[in-house]
Amino acid sequence: MTLSIKGLALTAGILWGACYFLIGLANLIWPSYADAFLTWTASFYPGYNGPTGFGSVIVVTLYALVDGLVAGAVFAWLYNWLCNKLAGASHAAAM
Repeated sequence: MTLSIKGLALTAGILWGACYFLIGLANLIWPSYADAFLTWTASFYPGYNGPTGFGSVIVVTLYALVDGLVAGAVFAWLYNWLCNKLAGASHAAAM
Protein backbone atom coordinates (compact mmCIF):
# COMPACT_ATOMS: atom_id res chain seq x y z
CA MET A 1 0.00 0.00 0.00
CA THR A 2 1.33 3.43 -0.88
CA LEU A 3 0.38 6.77 0.56
CA SER A 4 -0.62 9.72 -1.57
CA ILE A 5 2.12 12.27 -1.00
CA LYS A 6 -0.11 15.15 -2.07
CA GLY A 7 -3.06 13.90 -0.01
CA LEU A 8 -1.07 13.42 3.18
CA ALA A 9 0.74 16.73 2.72
CA LEU A 10 -2.54 18.62 2.37
CA THR A 11 -4.12 16.79 5.29
CA ALA A 12 -1.18 17.42 7.60
CA GLY A 13 -0.91 21.06 6.52
CA ILE A 14 -4.58 21.79 7.05
CA LEU A 15 -4.69 20.04 10.43
CA TRP A 16 -1.49 21.64 11.72
CA GLY A 17 -2.54 25.08 10.48
CA ALA A 18 -6.01 24.69 12.02
CA CYS A 19 -4.49 23.70 15.36
CA TYR A 20 -2.35 26.82 15.49
CA PHE A 21 -5.24 28.97 14.29
CA LEU A 22 -7.51 27.70 17.08
CA ILE A 23 -4.78 28.00 19.71
CA GLY A 24 -4.05 31.57 18.54
CA LEU A 25 -7.73 32.53 18.65
CA ALA A 26 -8.14 31.00 22.09
CA ASN A 27 -5.13 33.03 23.23
CA LEU A 28 -6.78 36.22 21.96
CA ILE A 29 -9.92 35.43 23.96
CA TRP A 30 -8.09 34.18 27.09
CA PRO A 31 -4.63 35.82 27.04
CA SER A 32 -3.03 33.32 29.41
CA TYR A 33 -4.10 30.32 27.29
CA ALA A 34 -1.08 28.62 25.69
CA ASP A 35 1.02 31.74 26.18
CA ALA A 36 4.19 29.77 26.92
CA PHE A 37 3.57 27.48 23.92
CA LEU A 38 3.08 30.40 21.53
CA THR A 39 6.15 32.18 22.92
CA TRP A 40 8.16 28.99 22.39
CA THR A 41 6.77 28.76 18.85
CA ALA A 42 8.19 32.22 18.14
CA SER A 43 11.68 30.78 18.63
CA PHE A 44 11.50 28.67 15.44
CA TYR A 45 9.07 30.51 13.13
CA PRO A 46 10.96 33.60 11.92
CA GLY A 47 8.78 36.67 11.69
CA TYR A 48 6.35 35.43 14.33
CA ASN A 49 6.78 37.38 17.56
CA GLY A 50 4.45 35.50 19.86
CA PRO A 51 0.86 36.21 20.80
CA THR A 52 0.42 39.92 19.99
CA GLY A 53 -2.83 40.15 18.01
CA PHE A 54 -4.86 38.75 15.14
CA GLY A 55 -2.09 39.44 12.64
CA SER A 56 0.22 37.16 14.58
CA VAL A 57 -2.46 34.45 14.54
CA ILE A 58 -2.52 34.62 10.73
CA VAL A 59 1.30 34.56 10.52
CA VAL A 60 1.65 31.52 12.79
CA THR A 61 -1.22 29.77 10.95
CA LEU A 62 0.52 30.24 7.60
CA TYR A 63 3.82 29.00 9.01
CA ALA A 64 2.09 25.95 10.50
CA LEU A 65 0.29 25.26 7.22
CA VAL A 66 3.58 25.22 5.28
CA ASP A 67 5.29 23.26 8.05
CA GLY A 68 2.54 20.63 7.97
CA LEU A 69 2.62 20.43 4.17
CA VAL A 70 6.35 19.74 4.17
CA ALA A 71 6.22 17.29 7.08
CA GLY A 72 3.30 15.38 5.54
CA ALA A 73 5.00 15.15 2.16
CA VAL A 74 8.29 13.97 3.68
CA PHE A 75 6.48 11.42 5.85
CA ALA A 76 4.52 9.97 2.90
CA TRP A 77 7.59 9.89 0.64
CA LEU A 78 9.69 8.17 3.33
CA TYR A 79 6.92 5.67 4.08
CA ASN A 80 6.53 4.80 0.39
CA TRP A 81 10.30 4.53 -0.08
CA LEU A 82 10.72 2.24 2.94
CA CYS A 83 7.79 0.05 1.87
CA ASN A 84 9.35 -0.37 -1.59
CA LYS A 85 12.77 -1.19 -0.10
CA LEU A 86 11.33 -3.70 2.37
CA ALA A 87 9.11 -5.29 -0.28
CA GLY A 88 12.12 -5.69 -2.57
CA ALA A 89 14.21 -7.17 0.25
CA SER A 90 11.53 -9.69 1.21
CA HIS A 91 10.99 -10.61 -2.47
CA ALA A 92 14.72 -11.21 -2.95
CA ALA A 93 14.89 -13.31 0.24
CA ALA A 94 12.03 -15.51 -0.96
CA MET A 95 13.90 -16.49 -4.13
